[in-house]
Amino acid sequence: MATKTSSPDKLGGTPMQDAVRPYRGGSNGDDLDRARAERKTQTRSELRRVAQELFATRGFEAVTIANIAAAASVSVQTVFNHFATKEELFFDGRATWIDGPADAVRFRDAQVSALTALRQYLVESVRDRVRFEATPEGRRYTSAVEASPALSTRERELVYDAERRLSRALADAWADAPARPASRPSDELSVTAEFTAATWLATVRVLVTAQRPLRGRQEERAAHVAALTDRLLRALERNAMSR
Repeated sequence: MATKTSSPDKLGGTPMQDAVRPYRGGSNGDDLDRARAERKTQTRSELRRVAQELFATRGFEAVTIANIAAAASVSVQTVFNHFATKEELFFDGRATWIDGPADAVRFRDAQVSALTALRQYLVESVRDRVRFEATPEGRRYTSAVEASPALSTRERELVYDAERRLSRALADAWADAPARPASRPSDELSVTAEFTAATWLATVRVLVTAQRPLRGRQEERAAHVAALTDRLLRALERNAMSR
């Protein structure tokens, strides 16, 4: 007795063969990938918005991951799929200063030196930071960090990360500079870059922190601190160029 076989489909394969046939790519697959990436971005943004609103109203320490998941109508696992910790949620979208200094060096105009580009970026960054910290949101942010040991620890880790990224960018910029002295070894460049990154970013942090108790109009304070930052960094820049 003959065994009944599955009839071939229009593409010449059986239904089972079609089920296991590898995906060859195409516009439909690209659309699916794009839609999936957009949903992931939207979910992450919504979780950040919900979490930061809860932190602002209840206090960072009082909010749990379960609270965030419930407020966002998702599972706890979904939150962890996007953010490993509450601290990461708190700083997400608020810490452009991690990559900003290094990016200012790496993506500067060809005719601008690395330190000049860094100084210009940091001066404007300080101006924007002082303005932000004078707003209700900015005051809540700084108060939350100062009140939470976990957030303070995480902020120090992020500061170190910013220094590390900046030192790499400076070392790369100086190594590629046509005026680099042939006698200067690469390890000296690396140490100089690390020292410069730590010194310049510490200067900015001190200036921003010192102005917090001051009184006066927001724009006047921002302009004053930015001008002081420019003077101090220009002095560091001249000193670095004279060596």
